[in-house]
Amino acid sequence: MRSILLIPALLLLLALPVSRGRYNDDFDDGEDLADFDDNDFAEFEDMNDDPAAEAETAPPPRVSPSSQPEEDEDEDEATVELEDGQDGFEDSETQDQDIYSKYDQEEFEGIGDMEKTGHSMKDPLIIHTVPAHLQNSWESYYMEILMVTGLLAYIMNYIIGKNKNSRLAQAWFSSHRELLESNFALVGDDGTSKEAVSTGKLNQENEHIYNLWCSGRVCCEGMLIQLKFLKRQDLLNVLARMMRPACDQVQIKVTLNDEDMDTFVFAVGTKKAMARLQKEMQDLSEFCGDKPKSGAKYGLPDSLAILSEMGEVTDGVMDNKMVHYITNHADKIESIHFSDQFSGPKVMQEEGQPLKLPETKKTLLFTFNVPGMGNTSPKDMDTLLPLMNMVIYSIDKVKKLRLNREGKQKADRNRARVEENFLKQTHAQRQEAAQTRREEKKRAEKERIMNEEDPERQRRLEEAAQRREQKKIEKKQMKMKQIKVKAM
Repeated sequence: MRSILLIPALLLLLALPVSRGRYNDDFDDGEDLADFDDNDFAEFEDMNDDPAAEAETAPPPRVSPSSQPEEDEDEDEATVELEDGQDGFEDSETQDQDIYSKYDQEEFEGIGDMEKTGHSMKDPLIIHTVPAHLQNSWESYYMEILMVTGLLAYIMNYIIGKNKNSRLAQAWFSSHRELLESNFALVGDDGTSKEAVSTGKLNQENEHIYNLWCSGRVCCEGMLIQLKFLKRQDLLNVLARMMRPACDQVQIKVTLNDEDMDTFVFAVGTKKAMARLQKEMQDLSEFCGDKPKSGAKYGLPDSLAILSEMGEVTDGVMDNKMVHYITNHADKIESIHFSDQFSGPKVMQEEGQPLKLPETKKTLLFTFNVPGMGNTSPKDMDTLLPLMNMVIYSIDKVKKLRLNREGKQKADRNRARVEENFLKQTHAQRQEAAQTRREEKKRAEKERIMNEEDPERQRRLEEAAQRREQKKIEKKQMKMKQIKVKAM
């Protein structure tokens, strides 16, 4: 009978914790909640036979402060639940430690390591300082800064150098335009139209080279003026010129008609330029084999030298007016070159000499240095105007210059000698070329015979080829016999 009455009481006690979790909002302050939790654990402990365990396991009652405002009651209740739960976890840990202490330590291996790792997880975090090379600062981008600075410097130098070359070219053309228009019917033809049209302006080939074509003058096919300025737009070239200074140049090439110039080769200029041209130019190396001679005989400065095919030509070219031009502007003259056999620089071929003589033109070449050695101003371009007058005078002078009978014969012998030497040098190559042509002809004939499908026709072609070869051999033998008879 007594056991029957205990069953409903146990069921009622089991239902009470569930109702406490569901209707926790019904409690108004934290004190009632703490008392209810303590009584709940106490009722469960009544089931134990040892009444002393109740006093040991029951936690002391907690009193939560009641001075919190009513607006934060929900937050206080949630905080109380977390603290109670945490206390419960701490009690469970102490109970586990008591349980493990009752057993043998060797049986439960690794428990100490678990405790150590648990304590290490609670250690404070240590924040290390970031190394200097990994920090985001301007010092980390010094390479990029240098590259951007160099690029900006190159762009600025390009713009400044290009504009300066353009100003120098326009200054030269402005000072020479009147003289050119008075001597040539066409000034500034760009070559784009079929008909020759005078544009009256320079043609820009690139940032440092400007061209001007002039034509329409007696005894002159045309005149090409090329202004070769320094590469001021190139920063590397500017830095190189600091170590090795250079100057701007004006190159003038006048092409004469065939009947308006006699047969001679002549050059005057600086000693360094004459030695270089004699090595590089085909006509000067063949017709002016002697070393450059001093021009002191004609009153020229010691810095200038003369290359001439014969003395008569030097006497005819170096008259008083020509000497006056050269002497007064010796610092601006690089070279003056007159030639009826001008073909440009020597042809350098790896496989040997050319089989034909190069084409020649009767040409006058002038190379002038612009004053300033690179630090040229637009005013310096005006100082070149007297040299253009010398070019016009040289055209008329060469037309009037005629060699005497002995000079003409000597010039013809020199040209025949050059042609003969050329043929001797190329004789072996011409024989080799002829042998190559014969072999190619034989090979083509054999291929034609082999490609013939009819056997009878193929046989007839082979017999015809053999007869031709036999006739060639007989002719060679007859020639050899004739030579022997004449020798006897």
